[in-house]
Amino acid sequence: MLELEENFKFLNELKNKVREIKDSMKIESLKNKVKELEAQTLEDNFWNNQEKSNLVFSEIKKLQKRIMLYEDLKLELNNLLEMNELLNLEPEEDLIKELLENSKKVEDKCNTLEIETLLSGKYDFNNAIITMHPGAGGTESQDWVQMLYRMYGKWASSNDFSIKELDYLDGDEAGIKSVTFLVSGDYAYGYLKGEMGVHRLVRISPFDSGGRRHTSFASVEVLPEITDDTAVEINSDDLRIDTYRASGAGGQHINKTDSAVRITHIPTNIVVSCQSERSQTMNKETAMRMLKSKLIDLKEKENKETISELKGEQKDIAWGSQIRSYVFCPYTLVKDHRTNYEIGSVESVMNGNLNGFMQAYLKIINKK
Repeated sequence: MLELEENFKFLNELKNKVREIKDSMKIESLKNKVKELEAQTLEDNFWNNQEKSNLVFSEIKKLQKRIMLYEDLKLELNNLLEMNELLNLEPEEDLIKELLENSKKVEDKCNTLEIETLLSGKYDFNNAIITMHPGAGGTESQDWVQMLYRMYGKWASSNDFSIKELDYLDGDEAGIKSVTFLVSGDYAYGYLKGEMGVHRLVRISPFDSGGRRHTSFASVEVLPEITDDTAVEINSDDLRIDTYRASGAGGQHINKTDSAVRITHIPTNIVVSCQSERSQTMNKETAMRMLKSKLIDLKEKENKETISELKGEQKDIAWGSQIRSYVFCPYTLVKDHRTNYEIGSVESVMNGNLNGFMQAYLKIINKK
């Protein structure tokens, strides 16, 4: 049967792709690394340092998951090839339909694994903290931030990530003045780091009674969540901690207690805030993780050895230096200006179809 012949060729092409992925992932090196780490857990003094032992187990788990993804994909692909050969000898319509569906699914898994081979950065495995602000333009730009917030929520839910709102400030008439949220899941930061920058919207504004076309901007900041206390040391004397009444969602108590926390790092003037938790203590802990993430990002950008060396010069967002444009009118197109990757369906992108943009960005930066 022609469709079985074509599918057999398709599966063999995927098999060649998986071999390339194996070379990129350095599977044998990963297995050797797991053995080395497991040997450390057998040492007599291993449990003396709880923090170090937790890091070792975390690394083992991460490496084993990558190896298992490859091994499972390889096995599933071989099984589909065998099934394809058997059905070619004894065709069964229902089984052929199932084979073709599963072949498509294994292609999706192959593409996902291919992306993850590009995620080898220091913090790529971490959760991601995203903060968004509108540009000039008032309600129109604030509405654009809300649209982007919904877009990332749709992307997260369709890719098995979870979102937790950390800080939220309503717009004056509509939309959002600022929002910070945590995206949790393996490689969340690795996938999302390419979203950092200015996002440009072109559309007929629903807030313009004249029905004119408007251009709006929003900034998206993406940082890895830092949970390792040894990654950065912060002097408590450099912090100003303020508490205030939370204004976001959360029920009656959230508006009646000063549970929200704002932390200012005085030397760099970096400010973080959190109001999502039900207690001041929990909000403070979350805000400190956010601050660590911002300080490490700043430290690495300035190539400084210690936090105390940071100047923390906060520059204004350069509106117009957009990384991506979302055009609703006079035509529909979403285009990334760094990779030239584009999609003609704006609606699909606003509903979370972002993986193509992320993969194109990862391929570009891994070539550098």
